[in-house]
Amino acid sequence: MSDALADWKPDVLGVEGKVLPVVTAPAGVLSSAGAEVDPADPAIVQLAADLVATMRVSPGCVGLAAPQIGVRARVFALDVTGHPKAATSHGAFVLCNAKIVEASRWKAGREGCMSVPDLTGDVKRAGRIVVEAVAPGTGEPITLATDAFEARALQHEIDHCSGKLFLDRVAGAHAVYQRKVYL
Repeated sequence: MSDALADWKPDVLGVEGKVLPVVTAPAGVLSSAGAEVDPADPAIVQLAADLVATMRVSPGCVGLAAPQIGVRARVFALDVTGHPKAATSHGAFVLCNAKIVEASRWKAGREGCMSVPDLTGDVKRAGRIVVEAVAPGTGEPITLATDAFEARALQHEIDHCSGKLFLDRVAGAHAVYQRKVYL
């Protein structure tokens, strides 16, 4: 893990985040790839703060990508701290222009999404990944190695930035389920 992420806290953004409505499928913004961003752009810094604020007030939410609040950009917030399935947690962070550079230990697992509130599905994802990205505000490079639930959550949010929902990754209709617990 890079030092930039080890010391990162949402307050380093220096702006107050606004809670924004979450977009749900079939909204077009969810199926369009987001653009790479300039992490030093004040609009991107504000977007990062808005993602954290919206994620924090959303029960059960461990990650939120820019397309989920209507913005076609490769930015997302994540925080799996305290989640029962998390083996590794790097705390709360926001990444810009993230890409997976290593992936291994593939297995299926159940996923849900705030943008698809009535369904869950079984998705095959890597259990161990390495991600390269940049920090909002500073543009400092970040390399993050993680596993288990945090790796799954990162892949889910990177997919959002690429215009994909978890439903695009399920093996078929037999792997999609009605959500039993509403948060």
